Amino acid sequence: MTGTQATERLQVAVFLSGTGRTLENLLERRVSGGLEIDIPVVISSRSGVRGLDVASTAGIETYVVRRREHPTPSEMSARIQELLVPHQIDLIVLAGFLSQLEILPEWEGRMLNIHPSLLPLFGGRGLYGHRVHEAVLASGMQVTGCTVHLVNAEYDAGPIVLQRCLPILEDDTPESLGARVFDLECEMYPEAIRMFSEGRRHSHGVESLKRS
Repeated sequence: MTGTQATERLQVAVFLSGTGRTLENLLERRVSGGLEIDIPVVISSRSGVRGLDVASTAGIETYVVRRREHPTPSEMSARIQELLVPHQIDLIVLAGFLSQLEILPEWEGRMLNIHPSLLPLFGGRGLYGHRVHEAVLASGMQVTGCTVHLVNAEYDAGPIVLQRCLPILEDDTPESLGARVFDLECEMYPEAIRMFSEGRRHSHGVESLKRS
């Protein structure tokens, strides 16, 4: 990856494996002027998912990189990096990407993930989507939320950038709780991306995120 000049928009790659709801949110924020980014490329670990349709409709270049064709995290990451190089990406945003990757040196400090819990609670391998909300409700906790963090070699264990919380209601189900948490994610992920962009403009880069 190579950084762009301060006068240019942040170049963001989105990695997904499913419906593309987070991608849709970022595109809507960009159109409304609330997020000064370009998304030139989307990478999916699965073919035929709605997220690819969302990207194609927006005129974004898309690629599918499947685990069965790249059986190790290092092979998968190497192939993805080949696809990213022409786009001079500043930041990678994980948006429900469900395949394990090796975090390449080029990606360190430039990859964000959002997780639907207050990490380090209810994070780690196998905990994603409704599984998280089911575990939260089963725990009897009274609050939950979501977390944006920098990605490192461990699941959901990178430095935390932002967290927001909300109360758990007595009649919450995994579905209702998940919907409210996702609404929170839609506000928080763009905020974290803006923080990254602001830090880059002031030459602090990832250090500004780590201190947040």
